[in-house]
Amino acid sequence: MGKTAFIFPGQGAQSVGMGQDAFNAVPSARDIFQTADDKLGFSLSSIIFNGPDEELKQTANTQPALLTTSMAYLEAIRGKGIKPDFVAGHSLGEYSALVCAGVLTFEEAVSIVRARGEYMEAAVPGGQGSMAAVLGAERQALAELCSSITADGHVVELANMNCPGQIVISGSAEGVAAAAERVKEAGGKRAIPLEVSGPFHSSLMKDAASRLGDKLETATFHSPAVPVVANVTARPVEDASEIRGLLVEQVYSPVLWQDSVEWMIAQGVDTFVEIGPGSVLSGLIRKIDKSVKVVNVNSLENAEKLESLM
Repeated sequence: MGKTAFIFPGQGAQSVGMGQDAFNAVPSARDIFQTADDKLGFSLSSIIFNGPDEELKQTANTQPALLTTSMAYLEAIRGKGIKPDFVAGHSLGEYSALVCAGVLTFEEAVSIVRARGEYMEAAVPGGQGSMAAVLGAERQALAELCSSITADGHVVELANMNCPGQIVISGSAEGVAAAAERVKEAGGKRAIPLEVSGPFHSSLMKDAASRLGDKLETATFHSPAVPVVANVTARPVEDASEIRGLLVEQVYSPVLWQDSVEWMIAQGVDTFVEIGPGSVLSGLIRKIDKSVKVVNVNSLENAEKLESLM
């Protein structure tokens, strides 16, 4: 029998109205939205369901909004008899994976990711940092190009190893612009600027990581019921204190998504269930390995049909 992994999306997957179908029809999903509102002290659910888009896109709102919506869809598939052998999430999605694995309670996680979003927004003044998706470049060659630009005084680093032919770079606005102009030197075709509020997963986020570390010290971490494949190492992490340390590192380190997926496939995973809005991760996985099955739970309809989709 093949194995199954539950995977959870990160920033960029959000859209106004996400999760409304689960809220309307699944009492335990409605409780998730209510818990988020109560814990954060404002109506996050109103921003999720009604927008405006500009407000949902603010990192400090996006991060708890995506966690909440992903957990609502997870509630919608509880009782379907499908249990994961591994869980993983892309960047912010790692917190959804940790809640799924019982490492953090949802209440603690939603408070943490709200703070994480605030710290990340505050770390670098608006307009001074950016990110871009580089298509077609070789990882090593792109890393060397970024190192040489950084050595010249403009920080730019590899941020997300998403799939073959797609690597996201992050850093100062000048550094990312310089690398984007020179991607052909690394075998790249082009660079596409990303709409983000800061240079996530770069060394410019170390101040945010330090503040997050203080916040995580007060949180209770439990041993995972299911192996959680960490972004920083692309390997499962089981020790609660190690998980805490890796979450701090993750803020300024590359997300090894392609490596994580390849490792899970090597362990026998042949079905990935993406739980949460959008289908970004499903697209990446198809580019990593066309032979595996990818199922999306990004609507109540898909949640209800999950068994037949497997």
